[in-house]
Amino acid sequence: MTHRLVALTVASLATLATLTSQAQGLRPSAGAGVVTPPIRTQPAVQRQADYIVAIVNSEPITNNEVRGELQRVTQQLAQQRRLQPDSKELARQVLERLINEKVQLQLARESGIRVDEAALDQAEQNIARQNQIDVAELHRRLALEGVVLSQFRAQLRDQLLLTRLRERDVEPRVRVSDLEVDQHLRDQQNNNDPAVQEINLAQLLVAVPDAATAEQIAALQTKAQGALDRARAGEDFVALVRELSDASDRANLANGGQMGLRTADRYPPLFLEATQNLAVGELSALVRSGAGFHILKVIEKKSAGVPVMTVTQSRARHILVRVSPQLSETAARDKLSEFKKRIVAGQADFAALARDHSQDGSAAQGGDLGWASPGMFVPEFEEVMSQLAPGQISDPLVSRFGVHLIQLTERRNVTSSPREQRETVHAMLREKKLDEAYLTWAQDLRGRAYVEMREPPQ
Repeated sequence: MTHRLVALTVASLATLATLTSQAQGLRPSAGAGVVTPPIRTQPAVQRQADYIVAIVNSEPITNNEVRGELQRVTQQLAQQRRLQPDSKELARQVLERLINEKVQLQLARESGIRVDEAALDQAEQNIARQNQIDVAELHRRLALEGVVLSQFRAQLRDQLLLTRLRERDVEPRVRVSDLEVDQHLRDQQNNNDPAVQEINLAQLLVAVPDAATAEQIAALQTKAQGALDRARAGEDFVALVRELSDASDRANLANGGQMGLRTADRYPPLFLEATQNLAVGELSALVRSGAGFHILKVIEKKSAGVPVMTVTQSRARHILVRVSPQLSETAARDKLSEFKKRIVAGQADFAALARDHSQDGSAAQGGDLGWASPGMFVPEFEEVMSQLAPGQISDPLVSRFGVHLIQLTERRNVTSSPREQRETVHAMLREKKLDEAYLTWAQDLRGRAYVEMREPPQ
């Protein structure tokens, strides 16, 4: 639980995007405001005889409240594929969360904080806008989930009350000075501890079987050296990985062999020794391990906690075809595959097709999405875009918004200005202080509340 409104959606809205922009649904929204609060409902068939499990300043928390919240949290953890705590421990955490929330809501009401109907209406409109639907459709989907509208609005009112209380009582406590920003930058720039150095390496592996003969090893080394020579001559590393790498991780292969940004101490020492003096974009010599011959490419290097000084931006355009009862996903794929064939054959222009057929706000610009830094698009879109070379067109891909055809037009490296770097550090330090201040504040409120735990009826 954080000091700000938590983005938790009911099951029917969990798969909807909370991302919106000029390229509809591709860019995360900034300052979008309220998002859907947790709606603590459960199917009627799962209800049991209810009883009080805790009294918080004379207000009860019931077993059904705890069960409903526990069910929602369990579903959320499963959707995120996160490890779930022991059931008893999770139930204890859920009850403690409800107690804290009850204490804070009581304080908000006693302090005279109010949320009127107009604010609730605006919050509903914000939720609908973030999910790219109108309010009527939002209500329809909530009803399909079995959520009563009055209950939804009551939960939304509570979340707004909590947000306003925390904005009033917690945020004014937090200040970040220029001296703190300066000190943080100095500390991180002078920190050479591998545990805080983060590296993203891509690898091409030519595997060597355990029982390989000397002749086989020599042949495999020649194959690996040939791949390295091709990469150094300018061939696309991602394409070489897909063609030649023996790595068993399909996700790794699909991502061009990238192993992901991780602290240096989580890489094999062999890999670190081979890349420690390489700049971003450079290739190592062949690295021999027990698995075979590795070619390593440095994708990114940074110190944890320090803003990235240089980012690689991409400029792409796309054609979006939305799936509907009248147009299946397969038909949308076929339609975009035909577009790709016509463009590659020189029979059609990408921008013209985007203007005529794309169901996206970027259609008027020929599908142009502008310059984008990493993280600006949804993962399924960005993953494909990042693997394209300038001028290359993707195969049709499916995102949560429909089916896309992407063409990468340009790529560039952009260095953050000193002012931008300082703003990033300032925001990061403030976020950390806010979390710490909220925890202290919430613990103080909890400590001053009267809480009586009740045993289940026998």
